[in-house]
Amino acid sequence: MVLKSKTAEANFDSLLRIFTVPEGPGSTLTKIEEEISQNLNQFLREHIVSEEKPLKAIEQDFLSSQIPELPEFVSDHTQHLLDKVVAQSVHTSAPSFIGHMTSALPYFLMPLSKIMIALNQNLVKIETSKAFTPLERQVVGMLHRLIYSGTDDFYSQWMHSANHSLGAFCSGGTIANITALWVARNNALKAQGTFQGVEKEGLFRAMKYYGYEGLAILVSERGHYSLKKAADLLGIGQEGLVAVPTDEHHKVKPEALKKTIQRLKQQRILPFAVVGVAGTTETGNIDPLAEIADICQQENCHFHVDAAWGGATLMSNQYRHLLHGIEKADSVTIDAHKQLYLPMGAGMVLFKSPTSTHAIEHHAQYILREGSKDLGSRTLEGSRSGMAMLVYACMHIISRAGYELLVNESIQKAAYFADLIQQQSDFELVSEPELCLLTYRYVPEQTRLALQQSSGDTLARLNQQLNELTKFIQKKQRESGKSFVSRTRLNPDRWQHLDTVVFRVVLANPLTTKDILHAVLEEQRHIATLAPLLLSQIQHTTESILSVGNSHEPSITP
Repeated sequence: MVLKSKTAEANFDSLLRIFTVPEGPGSTLTKIEEEISQNLNQFLREHIVSEEKPLKAIEQDFLSSQIPELPEFVSDHTQHLLDKVVAQSVHTSAPSFIGHMTSALPYFLMPLSKIMIALNQNLVKIETSKAFTPLERQVVGMLHRLIYSGTDDFYSQWMHSANHSLGAFCSGGTIANITALWVARNNALKAQGTFQGVEKEGLFRAMKYYGYEGLAILVSERGHYSLKKAADLLGIGQEGLVAVPTDEHHKVKPEALKKTIQRLKQQRILPFAVVGVAGTTETGNIDPLAEIADICQQENCHFHVDAAWGGATLMSNQYRHLLHGIEKADSVTIDAHKQLYLPMGAGMVLFKSPTSTHAIEHHAQYILREGSKDLGSRTLEGSRSGMAMLVYACMHIISRAGYELLVNESIQKAAYFADLIQQQSDFELVSEPELCLLTYRYVPEQTRLALQQSSGDTLARLNQQLNELTKFIQKKQRESGKSFVSRTRLNPDRWQHLDTVVFRVVLANPLTTKDILHAVLEEQRHIATLAPLLLSQIQHTTESILSVGNSHEPSITP
């Protein structure tokens, strides 16, 4: 006997049920909710498959471009999501997946997220957010105080002022950086005399009025790619994003910054903003913020700090000195979905002056009326969710002291892993950790010696062979599904600034143990043996270099 599969009907009564009546106690969706509530990490571990499926194969499950004519039962579709989406997702919270910026999440965020979604507040205007608007303003005030250490009187005066803003919530660091530089551009080309300001008359007339041949944003060679988007959107072009040379620790050279500013001014190009990086994406290094701030003050440039990575370090009394000078910044980006342990989509930009955002203020008659406390009047995004509630919850449940423990642990764990790598005869630490990021690569023991004795084309050939091996190991490790490290390219001084492919790890997950770190290296060492051809090429080049080096050694007469 053939059983007919159940099909749902598209009738209004059925539709009303999905808006009002929850699934029964034995349904797939209810079971999932229970599993997530009891042990989130175990649920993910059980439902995300360990063996990676090729992207082409996954695409086969998502080929139809037609919207279904008939509805599916909730439980049936939930099972479909488990089989086709969850199973092939990236286990970003796994303790052995140390290549991501994301980490394990506190369990309480799952049920609180349900409340946030159920309320479905839109923080663009007070009529659709009410309690969320003062809550978001308070959270912005908390982060502002963390950076700028204002007084009680300062926050009493400005935090809830309808005509002012201490910052803005954004979907992430990219929008936060764009917002900060948008403010900087508009303030640099503000209304004056007969000129109504760049926001009204546009960039062409602004440049003509002020007599500039161009505009520039200055940032280190390790600046985030979002700054290119900002340069594009703000009309200065990507060539207007000027890279400033960095030292061997990937930090901006202050003297080089001064010279670059002077060179641009001589060309009648206005350097209206300088971006200091507090935690580069690739290596986690921090620019000399205090020195950059002093230069910006002398040159009348807006000083923005991209602290999307490192901002949370301010929570730690032990390590906040690493960000010395950030309090001098005109604006700061922080991503809560990094080391504040929030889900994706929680970025912030903070402004030192409560009047900074006047430069980007927009109003409309039906919404964002003047004098209203609508937050959308000073944000790039219009409609926004109530993510601030989750940040608010974490601030209270974890607290500053709790965050300090998490930050301290992550920095110390990175130092431990760097130490462990340096103890290995067949691994090379490429960038030492300042925060919780570091880079390294696998290099056979004899090859490490050969690197030191080679130069020019020989060094370049050996380095390229090691690059291929690093890419092979990283790809195979990701595909095995046991652990994950990311990879990037650096140009180390010690290897004559050659493009060097390296492993990159982020040790922010509090569930990552020292045993896991040992296991990651062991797995990489094993994977290297699975590339005999690459190893043979490296060995051949190594022997060639060492034999030449030995031939130059003086003979010893007995």
